[in-house]
Amino acid sequence: MDRVDRLVGRGVIDDEFYDELEEGLLQADTNIQTTSQILDDLRLMVREEKITDPALMRERLQKAITDRFSTQGPAGLEVNDEDPTVWVFVGVNGVGKTTTIGKVAQLLTKRGFKVLLAAGDTFRAAAIEQLEIWAERTGSEIVRNQPGADSSAVIFDAVQAAKARGANFVLADTAGRQHSKGNLMAELQKVIRVTEKALGRKPDEVLLVLDANTGQNAIRQAEEFTKAAGVTGLVLTKLDGTARGGALIGVYERFKIPIKLIGVGEKADDLKDFKPKEFAASLFE
Repeated sequence: MDRVDRLVGRGVIDDEFYDELEEGLLQADTNIQTTSQILDDLRLMVREEKITDPALMRERLQKAITDRFSTQGPAGLEVNDEDPTVWVFVGVNGVGKTTTIGKVAQLLTKRGFKVLLAAGDTFRAAAIEQLEIWAERTGSEIVRNQPGADSSAVIFDAVQAAKARGANFVLADTAGRQHSKGNLMAELQKVIRVTEKALGRKPDEVLLVLDANTGQNAIRQAEEFTKAAGVTGLVLTKLDGTARGGALIGVYERFKIPIKLIGVGEKADDLKDFKPKEFAASLFE
């Protein structure tokens, strides 16, 4: 969005201003329909407030982006009154699911909660090992099985163990799977069903982890994972460096799935609550 500052420097609001603004939003991975709506909102504000100062226009543009998320419900992750609270993490390969679980575990254990990790990504031995490292680092317990074991069974056992041991939270990893593979998505449906059976209710959160660099493919991922697993919240990772997060606006507008967390770095403290105003501002940094 550095072009916005260049446009502001021109000191003129004209068709060229809007055209370049449109191109900037598209380059930030905002989809065409959402971009058009943002610009329509902006034009309306300019007319109604008789704005002639491009610097003020910049503020209104951030507001137009922030307002895309204004119908979102209460912020934060759902916590059940009855232990254990169960959060299931889903997503394609390489988006940072296991790392996100480790960061969440660290935040929870720091607050004094008893956390149990479920190593449900049984397709990759490395994922099990990675979760074991996080369990040791955070002081969490872990339920795991051998690579290739039934993922649903691991998570079922984890919920049962959490009940027996008085754990407050179960954070369940699942295998990264391509959203376009029907058989893998069917397996994910089984994971959710088995978790519900073990818990006696639906998982408190099914969190779809998205890579900020995914761009418009995030919409397709959200569509398929919501269909298969009933996604209740989004986590956006790798929103640092050159990542373009504009696609998140389109994902939220299309599915109205609350955005719960964003990852802005490697450290555990780099996992933040999603705040629309800060997110809009970050597109201009």
